[in-house]
Amino acid sequence: MQTSDTARTDQPIEFLKRWGFWAVISGAISLLLVFIHISGFFAEPQPSAATQIGEIAGEIKRAAWRSFFGFSSGEAVPQATTTTDYLAVIAPSLGALAIVLAVISGVLRENWRFAVYGTGLGASAILFHFFWWVALLFAGVMLLVAIIENIGDIFSF
Repeated sequence: MQTSDTARTDQPIEFLKRWGFWAVISGAISLLLVFIHISGFFAEPQPSAATQIGEIAGEIKRAAWRSFFGFSSGEAVPQATTTTDYLAVIAPSLGALAIVLAVISGVLRENWRFAVYGTGLGASAILFHFFWWVALLFAGVMLLVAIIENIGDIFSF
C-alpha cells in the first residue's frame, strides 16, 4: 500500500523531467506569442492609414527632389525598440527551441506523442510567423506600387 502512494506523488515530478513535455510547453507558448504578435495586442497607437500613406508619399516626393538636385538624403533617425519587435524574435525562437527539445525527446525514446506535439506546435509557430511576414511584404509592395503609379499626382501642386 505504501509503494502505490509514493508512486502517485513521484509521478508529477517524473512528468516534469521529460524533454517532450517541455517541447510541448515551449511550442504552445511560441504559438501563443505568434498569435499575440499578429493580433497587434502590444502595438503602440498609430496614426490613421491615410495619414501614414500621405507621409510615405511626401517622403518619396522629398527624396526624389533631393536626388534630382543632388542633395544628400540626410541622417537616418534610429527607432526605439518596442515590445512587438521583441515578440518578432522571441516567438519563432521558442518554436525552434520546441523542435530541438522534441528531437531530444525522440532520441531518448520518450513518449512519441510529446515529440510529435512539440514539433507540430513549434513548426506551426515558425510557419505562421513566416507567412505573416510574407503577407505584410506583399501588402507593402502593393502599397508602394499604388503610390508610384500615382507619383505624377504627388508632384502636382
